[in-house]
Amino acid sequence: MNQAAQIYWDEFWKSQGQEKPKSVSAWQFGASPDQLAQLVIDGVKTATCSGLIFYEMESEPLPSVGDYSVILTSQDEPAAIIKTTDVKIMPMNEVPEEFAIAEGEGDRTYQYWKETHENFFTKELAKVGLEFSEDMLLVCERFKLIDVKK
Repeated sequence: MNQAAQIYWDEFWKSQGQEKPKSVSAWQFGASPDQLAQLVIDGVKTATCSGLIFYEMESEPLPSVGDYSVILTSQDEPAAIIKTTDVKIMPMNEVPEEFAIAEGEGDRTYQYWKETHENFFTKELAKVGLEFSEDMLLVCERFKLIDVKK
């Protein structure tokens, strides 16, 4: 976590008058960090997903219910704090329409979600010499907005 995110995290919990949770990460959303962070702040985006393979390749721990995250802008500035409320691993071609809509992107249809994610994963997998498959496993995470950086 960078210094700006750490300061935001520390100040938020200090203002709450309670002990801060020990587990927190800081990260940007996918291909459009600023736009997606704004969708979270606006209450439109309440879910996100990533390929399980990327967690495995980077030896990153999977998100867990109760985890906190500082959402960063494209400039690595903190924008908001979210708390994970649900995590499921499932094949991309089994992601329900309701989850796709909860991601809040584009015209908020399943078709938009499917096309956008297929394009994104195809490009990202190609960078590491892998091919996209409709049944690739996704880590599907739901979250709630805890705070917006003032």
